[in-house]
Amino acid sequence: MPAADDLFRPTVDADQVAPEQRPRRVRAVADDAETVDAGLKRPSGRVRHDEKMTVYVTSDELLDIEHARLTLRRHGLAVDRGRLVREALALVLADLEATGADSPLVQRLLDE
Repeated sequence: MPAADDLFRPTVDADQVAPEQRPRRVRAVADDAETVDAGLKRPSGRVRHDEKMTVYVTSDELLDIEHARLTLRRHGLAVDRGRLVREALALVLADLEATGADSPLVQRLLDE
């Protein structure tokens, strides 16, 4: 299934568009200085990844991920599914580290 970025990619070369007509780019993550000050771990972002993990999801879960991507895109954040999953995973793991057994992750896993 093609991603929304594949379906809605620009048809004009960005170099041919006047700077004021180009879409505004918004960073999806905080600057490194902000991250270090807050003591938070950050996901790897847009780098070449040497490790791979396969995760199987239901069709409904995949649709939820695509819906989240499109919602982020409406807010000026063009991210791929991998980036979205890495960001979400970083948030959940940071919360687990900060709150331990009181973490929503622990509670959801105990409820299963």
